[in-house]
Amino acid sequence: MAVKAAKVNLYAWEGLDRKGTKLSGEMAGQNPALVKAQLRKQGINPGKVRKKTASFLRRGKKIKPMDIALFTRQMATMMRAGVPLLQSFDIIADGVENPNLRKLVEEVKQEVAAGNSFASSLRKHPKYFDDLYCNLVDAGEQAGALETLLDRVATYKEKTEILKAKIKKAMTYPIAVILVAIVVSGILLIKVVPQFQSIFEGFGAELPAFTLMVMGLSTFVQDWYLAIICLGIAAVFVFKNAYQRSAKMRDALDRFVLKIPIVGQILYKSAVARFARTLSTTFAAGVPLVEALDSVAGAAGNSVFKAAVLRIKQDVSTGMQLNYSMRSTAIFPSLAIQMTAIGEESGALDDMLDRVATIYEAEVDNMVDSLTSLMEPMIMAVLGVLVGGLVIAMYLPIFQLGNVV
Repeated sequence: MAVKAAKVNLYAWEGLDRKGTKLSGEMAGQNPALVKAQLRKQGINPGKVRKKTASFLRRGKKIKPMDIALFTRQMATMMRAGVPLLQSFDIIADGVENPNLRKLVEEVKQEVAAGNSFASSLRKHPKYFDDLYCNLVDAGEQAGALETLLDRVATYKEKTEILKAKIKKAMTYPIAVILVAIVVSGILLIKVVPQFQSIFEGFGAELPAFTLMVMGLSTFVQDWYLAIICLGIAAVFVFKNAYQRSAKMRDALDRFVLKIPIVGQILYKSAVARFARTLSTTFAAGVPLVEALDSVAGAAGNSVFKAAVLRIKQDVSTGMQLNYSMRSTAIFPSLAIQMTAIGEESGALDDMLDRVATIYEAEVDNMVDSLTSLMEPMIMAVLGVLVGGLVIAMYLPIFQLGNVV
């Protein structure tokens, strides 16, 4: 019986020679233990030995915002435990499965090891670390409380991404089902209805109006389905480009989505929660209120709220209290305004804003669950009308023929 050969992989290694000089390289082996043993035979004291991933896999796996949130949480935990900053980078990089994220962590570590501050090292990667993130880390470094600020940033990122995921869930589910319904209806019109049409031609009797309408629609779709698909793709492409280039279109769309029943309320309350969460995090980090409002405007996620925050910034810079300025915009709910007023009077603005964020995040969570429960029967009804209507249209002539007989 033939013995199956053990699989050989390529490993990247780092180690020290007998003089203590740091070395690195690549070696083929069956597992990390055998690679380390081979290195010791060569007089090298091995440190890290990591299996290399195929290049196409490394390119394909993107760094997601939740990956950055996890990195921040791990850094906060390491710093709070007293682990030195550079060693924290090494520990996190060793445990990261995403090659791109590991590369990012190692690049930040190299910048810090070269003498740059943590915040300035992060600023060299604006795609993953925005101004708000870098400013908070900078404030933590200057105040000598980096672990505390990293913990706050981690909490902010986690809650923000969880909120985004809930909203995406509420939007994605009905859209996906509607697309499936369109595809199924298209298949029925192109493939199934013509079969019935050939049968009906031999009836020699007048067909019901509903059946004739469906057959006409089927003929139209058969003749123009390629044009319809191309037109749909082109419409999506044009809309995407127009949205990216036209500020007026973005503003109009942001105003429109807030007026959509149920969905608009979810987006509105999520924007309020994001405003409170961002302002609470920046203000608690010691950032002056006027400067903090700049970060809040950048993270608003909706042009209506961004314009309101910029107006609040102007009012606050002239000496107006935050809660009065929020009330003058006619955008924010009374609960958020009242809790902000209490926070300003008691000197605990960051704590009260954090509570506002928690309240509205919980409301968004409940509304998303309710929307999902409400959408399920509605979507089933839509599917029933689309698919069931086509089936009934095809069977109506058969039913009528049975009545005549």
